[in-house]
Amino acid sequence: MGILDSFKSEAQRNFIARADEAKDDIIYKYPERNIRLLTQLTVQADEVAIFVKDGVIAGKLGPGRHNLDTNNVPFISALLEKVTGGNLFIAEVYFVTLREFASIKFGGPIGDVRDPDTSLGIGTMVYGDFSLKVHDPEKLVLGLVGMRKASNDEFLGWFKSQVLKTTRDRIAELIVKKKWPLLDVTSGAFTEEIETEVIGGVKQHVEPYGVTVVRFGNFTVSIKPEDEQTLKKLSKDAAYSKMAGGFQQYAQGQAMLGAAEGMAKGGEGAGNAMGGMGMGMGFGMANMFAQQQAQNNANAAASNAAAVAPASAARSVADRIKELNELKTAGLLTEDEYASKKAELLKQL
Repeated sequence: MGILDSFKSEAQRNFIARADEAKDDIIYKYPERNIRLLTQLTVQADEVAIFVKDGVIAGKLGPGRHNLDTNNVPFISALLEKVTGGNLFIAEVYFVTLREFASIKFGGPIGDVRDPDTSLGIGTMVYGDFSLKVHDPEKLVLGLVGMRKASNDEFLGWFKSQVLKTTRDRIAELIVKKKWPLLDVTSGAFTEEIETEVIGGVKQHVEPYGVTVVRFGNFTVSIKPEDEQTLKKLSKDAAYSKMAGGFQQYAQGQAMLGAAEGMAKGGEGAGNAMGGMGMGMGFGMANMFAQQQAQNNANAAASNAAAVAPASAARSVADRIKELNELKTAGLLTEDEYASKKAELLKQL
């Protein structure tokens, strides 16, 4: 090191400020601990300087230029080292920015989340960005010093882990409690609700450190494309099954649809028409099976009503005839079937 460099280094020790390369850091620790009296400290308009010794905050200074002597800054008297003749004090100086920091990116795996519609466990991711603001710099510095994470990179790494952990827990909890379909969650339908829950959840973890998440931006929950296709197919099958009257009827309709599509492929010109007719045939057959099943159930109920003797006087032949009439009115018994069953009941009189 030359004489000029030594002079420059010595001059810098008479001035303390945030380094230029750390202008956009949330927290910046001044590298020197041995500070001379009468050193000039510069604090920018959007920050505060915190003095720490032996893990305890000795004092803080707001925006402006400060001459570090006991007359201007009374708390410095408690930091003076007697062995130096009172010309030097030892302290760690932290600069903490108080403005809101936006567009801090985060992301990572949530883990397997069980989809309420299909009961499948699907690997889920979350990513986006958020903004944070320091509202109590003293709490932040003490907390970080206690965790030995006093650098800006260490602080951000810790803070992002808190956001991701809370996001992971809250999303899984919301899907289970509110039975949100995973496809709706990944589509962004519940983004606002999730953001509100995550901000509230993060607050309880970081509030003791004097920091808060102000808002989220570009908040996205995602799954793999192949998992998305699987969920879409299963959801589609479930919807068609409901339309057809049940899974058995849907399966029968699908079988008929497959047969019709095979017929459609046999003719070149009528392919599209046959394909459409196949779909109609499939669902038509499914409905027919459903109606036939309902008819069979009605016939069985009517036969049982006619065959079983009254259990008590309260259940008379007239009551059973009335039930048969209701089945006929509902369209589940024909006139002939109704007349036949009624005749059988009347023979019991």
